[in-house]
Amino acid sequence: MSLHFIKEAISPKELLREYPLPKEHALLKIERDKEIKKVFTGESDKFLVIIGPCSADNEDAVCDYICRLAKVQEKVKDKLILIPRIYTNKPRTTGEGYKGMVHQPDPEKKPDLFEGLIAIRKMHLRAIAETHLFAADEMLYPDNWSYLEDILSYVAIGARSVENQQHRLTVSGLDIPCGMKNPTSGDFSVMLNSCIAAQGRHTFLYRGWEVKSDGNPLTHTILRGAVNKRGICTPNYHYEDLQLLLSRYNDLDLQNPATIIDANHANSSKCYYEQPRIVSEVLHSRRVSKDIHRLVKGVMIESYIEPGNQGIHDHIYGKSITDACLGWDESEQLIYSIAENA
Repeated sequence: MSLHFIKEAISPKELLREYPLPKEHALLKIERDKEIKKVFTGESDKFLVIIGPCSADNEDAVCDYICRLAKVQEKVKDKLILIPRIYTNKPRTTGEGYKGMVHQPDPEKKPDLFEGLIAIRKMHLRAIAETHLFAADEMLYPDNWSYLEDILSYVAIGARSVENQQHRLTVSGLDIPCGMKNPTSGDFSVMLNSCIAAQGRHTFLYRGWEVKSDGNPLTHTILRGAVNKRGICTPNYHYEDLQLLLSRYNDLDLQNPATIIDANHANSSKCYYEQPRIVSEVLHSRRVSKDIHRLVKGVMIESYIEPGNQGIHDHIYGKSITDACLGWDESEQLIYSIAENA
């Protein structure tokens, strides 16, 4: 056998016991989750902005960023709900490169999963204590959900995971909104089938247990653009794309039809500076169509303190070591613009 067992991982129960979410913060999360849920059920007309670094690579910089975000949230709270991205797993197309803090708490050192699990838990708890904001993360590994289940307010399933059965079944047992991205092919059917599966009830194996799920009615779609066989990006945030998605939703019996627009990735051809223009077009589509206004519940933006990205060894504070991001100044202005036009 070529799979080498190194050491047994800390259990979710142990990690949550060692690094618990304080009761007063747990109560705050209940209220925040209710506020977010009402956006998806249509009880609230607030607009979601899921924003933050491509990957959470440094606790101090991430918490610094979210503290800035919290000050802006207070100014736009009547119009927007800001959900910070704390993405601790990074999917790699070839399997090479930085795989996120859960694997490498220090990007320049060898992976240490035990240290990584503790590092991401501590970072989340610090961000909550300093800002009272609760984060979004990508569920790259369904088994890892249990380590963060009490502190996340939003989960995304990535383009390369959206067809995976274990992801779909695990989401069916969550009680927070979960966005299913379209696959890299751009196929809407795959994304919508994932929503159907995750909104259903299931019995399945999870972390060595037979479990039952009640279905997640807050499961929805995320449009992130497509990549064709020649590697050329094709956006899917335009008015016509939204109308097509709306018609597909109308053919299905899904609860709480909704979508989030990812302004980066294939929608921007990874040109991070295009994100404000893309968001502006999405907001325009919402203004000219009541149906699209009801369908599009928010946007997803990659943003950090410094614009662009850098190599792992460059050590520029608050600059992405994975995909390029908007800088803070542009991000702050973009949030205010969204508040004025959503």
